[in-house]
Amino acid sequence: MRKLKNKELNRLDVDSFRQAPKSPLILVLDNVRSTHNVGSIFRTADAFRVQEILLCGITATPPHKDIRKTALGATESVRWQYCENTIDAIQNLQSEGVVVLAVEQAEGSTSLSDFTPLSDTTYALVFGHEVKGVSQEIVSAADAVLEIPQEGTKHSLNVSVSVGLVVWELFSSLTKRF
Repeated sequence: MRKLKNKELNRLDVDSFRQAPKSPLILVLDNVRSTHNVGSIFRTADAFRVQEILLCGITATPPHKDIRKTALGATESVRWQYCENTIDAIQNLQSEGVVVLAVEQAEGSTSLSDFTPLSDTTYALVFGHEVKGVSQEIVSAADAVLEIPQEGTKHSLNVSVSVGLVVWELFSSLTKRF
């Protein structure tokens, strides 16, 4: 077995990426404070052709040197916008028929392993602050709450890891759709 060189990976250039079909996923970052996490989330969004990232509240926006450091150019390919207020952002998405899923530990949540996304639906996945998580206001306003099953002693995962897990799980279920 031989490791592939970058030029052998047949990656899309930025213009081709922008024109390519996107997965039916939108990421909403509710007050994510770490610029490195934001950059990492951009890379994940690029890898799985996420439609858009909404950067809300205190979440840093490009151009920022620390976002650039971890995003490795994904801020140029992935569409994004800043929204001052997360609740306004998700209510706008809901009015457009997007199903809003908060990713959080909550009463009545659905385990990620038990969730089956519908093939004709666009989902907005809301991820929260590294310490406080998704705000209660957003959890209450979401259409449903997804919870990542965990078996260890810790009560949470890094937000960029959570994004990677949830996006991969939904992407792998929906890839035949686009």
